Amino acid sequence: QVQLVESGGGLVQAGGSLRLSCAASGRTVSRYAMGWFRQAPGKERVFVAVINWGGSTTYADSVKGRFTISRDNAKNTLYLQMNSLKPEDTAVYYCAATALFSSSYSSYNYWGQGTQVTVSS
Repeated sequence: QVQLVESGGGLVQAGGSLRLSCAASGRTVSRYAMGWFRQAPGKERVFVAVINWGGSTTYADSVKGRFTISRDNAKNTLYLQMNSLKPEDTAVYYCAATALFSSSYSSYNYWGQGTQVTVSS
């Protein structure tokens, strides 16, 4: 089993930055792909970014050039650096782990509880 705990969310003005963290415990996740998803009120959970164990990444078009996903396998921690934030980035952000390198929600086996990010205009 893998337990994931997100942190770093909060309230920020448009144009600002936040860095989310996701600490993994239980089974090591160094060989898992790790992803970030987000869910805005009344909307479905959608893919944001994924990184595999070797550091390859994929991003949703909506965040390319603004968000950076990274991981520290020694610390079993996943990060999401979010710059140039927009009000439409407001959502609960979830980290997740999968044995596949995938942007598909259904591919992920383990999920955190989420952290709220609110961007004011």
